[in-house]
Amino acid sequence: MNAFNRIVMLVIALLLVAVPVLILLVAFGAISADVIDAYTGYRGAVEALGNLSISDFTTSMRVVLAVVGVLVALIALLLLLRELTFGRRVARSTVMDDTPGKETVITASAVKALAEGAAREVGAESPSVSLTSKDRDYLVSAGIRVPPSGNVTELASRTRENIRRVLEEQGVPVQDVEVTAQGTA
Repeated sequence: MNAFNRIVMLVIALLLVAVPVLILLVAFGAISADVIDAYTGYRGAVEALGNLSISDFTTSMRVVLAVVGVLVALIALLLLLRELTFGRRVARSTVMDDTPGKETVITASAVKALAEGAAREVGAESPSVSLTSKDRDYLVSAGIRVPPSGNVTELASRTRENIRRVLEEQGVPVQDVEVTAQGTA
């Protein structure tokens, strides 16, 4: 989340909070409408909006306003969705060794491929791995399918240990590995 997104979301949040609060304060008589008008000039904006008539707009102007409105709504939705966090973020890459001249970086897709390979190695079928990160350590969540003749508990346990072992042997910082058996293959 970059600074621009945060600033835009902060402005939107402040407007969504400040405007209703000011309206309530005026409605309950806590603040005079003249005081708020002196600082914000809202009466001029209300008069300008009150003088607008739909017949004043040409067809091309209506289309332009509709397109601009849709674009503003889409940009606001995009910024909102970028700010929402659905779980933890996955680090795109993790520094494994920062020794000058020996810098080593591993990508999240490489870690995912290693974990899926480690799951297949012990007999899990159709492994699907998702990664999240916490303080540069990976939290690995693997979903596996168990062969019809396999022991679900044993295979899940072996898969978990093998994923942890393979990743640690490669120097990948792993905080936890969680394996979920999704049924028989």
